[in-house]
Amino acid sequence: MEATHVSVLLNEVIAYLAPKDGGIYVDCNLGLGGHSAAILEASSPGGKVIGFDWDAEALEIAQKKLFIYGSRVQLMRRNFATIQSSLQELGVGSVDGILLDLGLSSLQLDGGDRGFSFKGSQALDMRMDDRQEETAAHLVNTASEEELADIFFYYGEERQARPISAAIIEYRRSQAIATNDQLVKIVEQAVPKRFHPKKIHPATKVFQGLRIAVNDELQNLSKVLVDGTGLLKINGVFCVISFHSLEDRMVKRFFADEPKLKVLTKKPVVPTDEECRLNHRARSAKLRVAVFAGNN
Repeated sequence: MEATHVSVLLNEVIAYLAPKDGGIYVDCNLGLGGHSAAILEASSPGGKVIGFDWDAEALEIAQKKLFIYGSRVQLMRRNFATIQSSLQELGVGSVDGILLDLGLSSLQLDGGDRGFSFKGSQALDMRMDDRQEETAAHLVNTASEEELADIFFYYGEERQARPISAAIIEYRRSQAIATNDQLVKIVEQAVPKRFHPKKIHPATKVFQGLRIAVNDELQNLSKVLVDGTGLLKINGVFCVISFHSLEDRMVKRFFADEPKLKVLTKKPVVPTDEECRLNHRARSAKLRVAVFAGNN
């Protein structure tokens, strides 16, 4: 499937990373390769990018996009939480910059077959990597009412977590929940209309919570922040783009509490009105940046 994807905060990322000839940069969530292509252009002729992505389909598209850069690119189908061991395998001891874009790609949202979106009827999968065993469907059909409520409340920050989880338990007594549209209808009916959010779909936070749980996203983020920091050269730059408050708070606290890092963004950098107009999915993006100052 051919997909288009607009890389969020592209100019801002390049300005902070300031890619240079001979530099080594890690793109932890490659997506369709937009950020990586810009880093390679800016670091010509000798800059290199090591790209990570779980998603085999996205990786294949990115590989075609970045083919022209030859040996300047090394792509790995791995979770970015493996950054330390993966770079060791490649014989790379330190890097000049790390980019972590935590958003879903247009391929995942519009691909129509993994249940990330509210559109159509898709299998309720939500795995970033189809080599994983547990799907979102398995989770909603086997977890207890309390476990589901905790997932929606803590990972999705959904205030109606308890009535939604109760409705799921009631629904699955008669039939399994196998598709995204089934779950959407359950959520819409469980939450009174007066509590439906005005700016987002009423199932947004439930889907967010499930996706985070299925893919262990917060645990992986915590690990890559720690391990990535340890791989940065002096003055190496760590850029993180997050799309919801849980991730943003984690990054903000880590950057502030890590004595080896100097925060460059006192407030997160957000997209311009023009970028949001051209790409509505950019509207919730927040970029935080820190530089490795060394042992204090």
